[in-house]
Amino acid sequence: MGRGDLSDREWDRLEPRLPKNAGRGGRWACHRKVINGILFRQRTGIPGRDLPTRFGKWKTCHDRHRRWSADGTWESLQRAVQADADAKGRVGWPMVGVDSTSCRAHQHAAGARQRPPRIPGRRRRSTHHRPDEAIGRSRGGLTTKIHLASDGGCRPLAILVTPGQWGDAPQMIPVLDRIRVPRPAGGHPRTRPDHVSGDKAYSSRRNRRYLRRRQIRHTIPERRDQRANRQRRGSRGGRPTGFDRTRYARRTEVERTVNVLKGFRAVATRYDERAYIFQGTVTLAAIRLWLR
Repeated sequence: MGRGDLSDREWDRLEPRLPKNAGRGGRWACHRKVINGILFRQRTGIPGRDLPTRFGKWKTCHDRHRRWSADGTWESLQRAVQADADAKGRVGWPMVGVDSTSCRAHQHAAGARQRPPRIPGRRRRSTHHRPDEAIGRSRGGLTTKIHLASDGGCRPLAILVTPGQWGDAPQMIPVLDRIRVPRPAGGHPRTRPDHVSGDKAYSSRRNRRYLRRRQIRHTIPERRDQRANRQRRGSRGGRPTGFDRTRYARRTEVERTVNVLKGFRAVATRYDERAYIFQGTVTLAAIRLWLR
């Protein structure tokens, strides 16, 4: 086992959740060797063609990662390991933080053709097609932004990638709607945390109404301009928002989650052309954090 490969304990937790059928009577190459090759590429950020030969053919790793990113296998694996952690009481539901981080897009990530991904053995669908491919242009150049919700144990519960210039406040609701942790006994998955914290970028009436409607307590500081506007309107401006500094101090948990995710060089710098592949790259990094 090389440095950064899946340990025996991690593999025992992941193996029962992996797909068993390759489709059309085909046989999968060794899942463990291929996943270790994908993780090696994510950790080091090297081009796929430069993968060491101990991981087998580089194209096998590339095609497996692309296929599982397109058909939702990585998302299914993430929810499966989250369900295992929730069954053991290891998910920090009492406090969930939301935050975002920008990633520079490498020159190899630009110029993707605008067409939906093709999954072998299936008809081409436009489910994952994005005209922008989650690449935006800002002062720093081409960037992609990762929005995430993290539990109290510094592990991502939900991930969403957007162009780098998109704001944080409009993405809070889509990120929270992506939280779906299956229950071992069956029934509806758990989608609602007990408490949500975020910085001033997430302060908006729409977000606060959404959290109140779902009966989720929140700690989000009010922006200065919003506070001045409320005070200017007097009694029509409504009551001031509650703010607990002690709870807000726990926002460092989601910031530490961002730091750990960007320890994967293929996450800190985007090398993937297509948005759905980069979403799979970040999701696999999150799976690795849940397996630890």
